[in-house]
Amino acid sequence: MNDYYLLRRAWERLRSPIDGWLLALIMALFALSLVVLFSASNQNLDKVINKMTFMLVALGIMWGVANVRPQTLMQLAVPGYIVGVLMLLGVALFGEVVNGSRRWLHVGVTRIQPSEVLKIMVPMMLAWYFQKHENALRWHHYLVGAVIIIIPSLFILKQPDLGTATLIMASGFFVLFLAGLPWKVMITGAVAFGASLPFVWNMLHDYQRKRVLTLIDPSSDPLGAGYHIIQSMIAIGSGGPTGKGWLSGTQTHLEFIPERTTDFIFAVYAEEFGLLGNLILLALYLLVIGRGLMIAAKATTLFGRLMAGSITLSFFTYAFVNMGMVAGILPVVGVPLPLISYGGTAMVTLLIGFGILMSIHKNRPLIKR
Repeated sequence: MNDYYLLRRAWERLRSPIDGWLLALIMALFALSLVVLFSASNQNLDKVINKMTFMLVALGIMWGVANVRPQTLMQLAVPGYIVGVLMLLGVALFGEVVNGSRRWLHVGVTRIQPSEVLKIMVPMMLAWYFQKHENALRWHHYLVGAVIIIIPSLFILKQPDLGTATLIMASGFFVLFLAGLPWKVMITGAVAFGASLPFVWNMLHDYQRKRVLTLIDPSSDPLGAGYHIIQSMIAIGSGGPTGKGWLSGTQTHLEFIPERTTDFIFAVYAEEFGLLGNLILLALYLLVIGRGLMIAAKATTLFGRLMAGSITLSFFTYAFVNMGMVAGILPVVGVPLPLISYGGTAMVTLLIGFGILMSIHKNRPLIKR
């Protein structure tokens, strides 16, 4: 009887911070990812096992974050943001160059990518800042918020890493938008951005300009910059309504699709499972987004609403950007398909975000305005 009681207490302790609906959707996406990865990696069990290991580690971190109260997260916002920016400075000065990009920083026996940390710390810093000034928001608060976004974004653009910088700017913008950024300011900003495009174009690296030009006309360089987009579009189109079947994708197994376990894994999935499979994946993503927005709507503090909203809308942005670049409607910017692509760092970052969502949901009855 005592053993049963102890086991029950342990089980209740394990599941108490977890949102059941969100966890079920995450596990469904993970299961789908293992199925696709097995095919995309040419039935490489080592990669599948590595992915499962990353999943377990990420789920453990998510559970740990879900146990942290939102008040504690607020206290971590400023030091976490400062440490993140200092790490980006360290990358700029001492970072390791891999494939022409300086993105990694050695810390002891391992190396980390500080830009992944900023995906969480930028919206958290902004949410803390707007919570602090909730009762007296003025135009200059939004200006300070923009500076908070721009500082790390400039460091990341310098690496260069346009994809991650875009995602961080998007996550920060979502906080500004949810905090009540006036429409006039957004329209003015959009016009100013449009006017600055010639200057932005001149600031881009040659390979980044080539990606944009390739998006307009992939056939201009079919064996070079346009190769990724052309092959992925062929794979998606050849999948048809129901796909060619698991392990039967010709574009995949004849190795026409590059980066097929990471950035272009959606092309593998679309070829083998077709339109029907795509609709199932989209439904799972939409359910995750819907659950996140419900948590944001029910949050009892401005910090909770801004964090939950930004995390959820950022998740939508990751999925949209990846599917858009694989389908040929957006430039190739190196953004993985959330929870599906192979890789551990992005997965851990996403599940930290989901852990924050769960923390906000669990503690809403305990938080007073």
